[in-house]
Parts: sequence; C-alpha cells; structure tokens
Amino acid sequence: MRWHTVDDAGALFGVDELVGPERGTGRMSDLEFLHVTAKRILNHVPSMSRLNFAWTINVYRGCSHGCTYCLAGDTPVLLADGTERAIAELRIGDAISESSARNPGRRLRNLVLDHWQTGTRRAYRVHFGDGAHITASAEHRFMTTRGWIEVANLAGDDRLVAADGSLRAVNSVLDTQTDIAMYDITTSTGDFIANGVVSHNCFARPTHEYLGLNTGSDFDTKIVVKINAVERLRAELTDPAWKHERIAMGTNTDPYQRAEGKYKLTRGVLEVLTEHRNPFSILTKSALVTRDLDVLTDAARHTDVSVNFSIATVDERVWRASEPGTPHPRRRLDAMRRMADAGIDTGALIAPILPGLSDAPAQLAEVAAAVRATGGRVLGVMPLHLRPGVREHFLGWLADFDPDLHADYVRRYARRSYAPEHYADRLRAAVRPPDYGEGAFG
Repeated sequence: MRWHTVDDAGALFGVDELVGPERGTGRMSDLEFLHVTAKRILNHVPSMSRLNFAWTINVYRGCSHGCTYCLAGDTPVLLADGTERAIAELRIGDAISESSARNPGRRLRNLVLDHWQTGTRRAYRVHFGDGAHITASAEHRFMTTRGWIEVANLAGDDRLVAADGSLRAVNSVLDTQTDIAMYDITTSTGDFIANGVVSHNCFARPTHEYLGLNTGSDFDTKIVVKINAVERLRAELTDPAWKHERIAMGTNTDPYQRAEGKYKLTRGVLEVLTEHRNPFSILTKSALVTRDLDVLTDAARHTDVSVNFSIATVDERVWRASEPGTPHPRRRLDAMRRMADAGIDTGALIAPILPGLSDAPAQLAEVAAAVRATGGRVLGVMPLHLRPGVREHFLGWLADFDPDLHADYVRRYARRSYAPEHYADRLRAAVRPPDYGEGAFG
C-alpha cells in the first residue's frame, strides 16, 4: 500500500502499513474496511471565489454506493488544444482542459485516466437560459455557485460555472423518462469542461489506485476508514489559525454510505463541528442522515446548516400517473418539515409542471402552500420541456393516458420544445405569495 503518494502535499495517512483490514458482516458482508490514521481531516478546496465553502471533510475513501457520473455520448468535451470532442470518442491518455474557472484566462492540462460506457441510464436534460442544453444522469454533478450539485437537485435559479469562470443560468431540468447510453471518464484533476460548463467526475477513484487498489471494484468494496477523523478535526478546529469557514461534507464520497452505520464517524464529526459552532453543509443520498437530526438540530441553533427537494405536485392522480417510481410527495414534504422544524434551511423546486394535468392555479397554489406549510421555501417553478427524443417518449405515454390531452400537446408543442414565456410567467404568479415582489418565491 503506497499511503505516502496519495496527494502532492505529502503523506495523507500517518501509517506505512494497512491497519486491518476488517471484513464487514451482515448487510456489509460484501465490504472490506481498511483502517488508517489521517494526518489531517480538513481539505482545502482550490480557490474559486464564487463558491460558498473553501473546506471539505471526507471521513471515508471509496464508496459503497457504486455511483456513476455520466453524460450523453455526444456531449462535447474541451480538449487541451482548444478543440472539442464527444465524450464517447475520448480515449485514455487524451489531453483535455481542466476547469479554467480555477485560473481564469489560463487553459490547464488535464489527462483522461480512464474512459468507459456506463450502460444505459435515465437521462435528464439541463436547459440553459441561452437555449443550449446538456444531458446527464441524475447523479452527475456540475459546479454551481452552491458548489458541486447533482443534476436531480439543480434548481431553476441555479447558475453553473462556465469554462471561463462566468456563470450560465439554469432554465430547467427535465426528466426525459428515457434510458440512453452514457459515458464516464476519470481525469487527473477531478473535473473537466463539458459543453462549456465545469463537470464533475469521480476524482476519488484515482486515490484508490494510488493506494495500490483498483478504481473499479476495489473503490466500491474496499472502504478506507479514517478512524481518527473525530480527534483530528477537534485538533484542527482548535488551531488559532482556523477562521471558522464553512465546511462541506459529501463533495467527494458520501458521509452517510453504509460504513457510517458501523463507524459513526460522520456523527462524531458533526458533534465536533457543533461544539465549535462551525458552519457546514451535507450532501448525501442516504436517509441515514435523519439518524443525526438531534445533532443537526443543535448545530442549526448556533450556525448555518443547510437540505432541498423536488416536488412537482401533491395531486395523487397526477403523481401516480407521471411519477410512479418516486417517493410519495407527502413523504418528501414530511422530510422537509423535519428539517425545517429542526431549524435547518430547506426548500423545494416545483417541477416539471404538466400543461392540463398539474398547471391549474388551484393545483399550483396547493403544492406551493404545502411546501411553505412545512417551513420550507419555494425555490422556483418549471414547466415541462419537450425536446426531440423526449417528445416522442412522453407523447407516446400521453396518447394512452389521455388521448384528448395528447392532441392538445401535439398542437401546443408543434413548433417549440419550450413553453412560451407568458405561460411560465403565469405559473410563477400562481405560486408566488401575494405579499412578495415580482420574481420572488419565498
């Protein structure tokens, strides 16, 4: 195990040999835990002035979620020479451009370390205000002014960081309801430029290779556990030089992956952050976070703690017809309420709105009122977009569900993929509280 080559700053761990390993049992029997003592636990994020955090904590390396960050094969990737090539056509060793947002005006050299087709994945299309779009999986992350945000969690008012450090406004995010072939890469820096915006790739995987493990099955099943994470964090936060800056958790690997059920290191980290009243945010895919609601509640009383959802409708018929595979909207509202009751900032994006199905003023007012009743905020509202490919699939479903409505959609979307702006304005007006100004949601 080459612990001392993990990063450029020197040894990451204070051991030369593996401590362990320990084989998981029960539901973790497919995992192997590699115990290490970390020399430090706070990781500094390369300077990007638009981000709201500069430090991260990752108590685990490797991740049992087995996530794949992937893009449609025709997504153009910026090469080091300034030209573009579709991600499906990239090869290992290709020189591509690193995010110049870190160093505006410079194009930095970045290498493709691995490249593969991820198989077919559910496609989501992110539309920008300028009419362009990019297609990715729900869990793919783009750099925004809120940090690395998954596609499924992008809000209508989010702004993505572009190649030159400028910002591109997100107009909407559409679940295409279709599966397409997608591609993924691992780069030497952890990010790259996809269709002009800063895109995430699983930069955590190469660290496993540095440890003498492979970036595939080992990354998914051999979890490096920083067993001294809590003690190290306490020491680093008591350093007189520490400025109590915001710390983000979940930017690399999930702090609430299965290993957390065994080691409870994330809970310990939260307790230390709470003791020091240090602001933090958490990004996770696991409901295990509710286990620590007591700690989160205490923390939110003293510092900034953030958590957001997507709720298109609370109409039972519409939900069952259009989103049968999603958690019931009332369950999502209950989760929001728990967060809000704990004093944690939370909100919901009302999207996508389906003309003739979920766009009646009473329906929109109902879901907006339900969101606000939890103590959360309405982050925005987005009407349905029907781009080529999505159009055929959605209209095919609608023809069986409601033939009359299908005829209306064929007419409505005959010459456009987007709803007209006056229609979007009507939706925004329907969810806007009467005492709020133009353009506000709250």
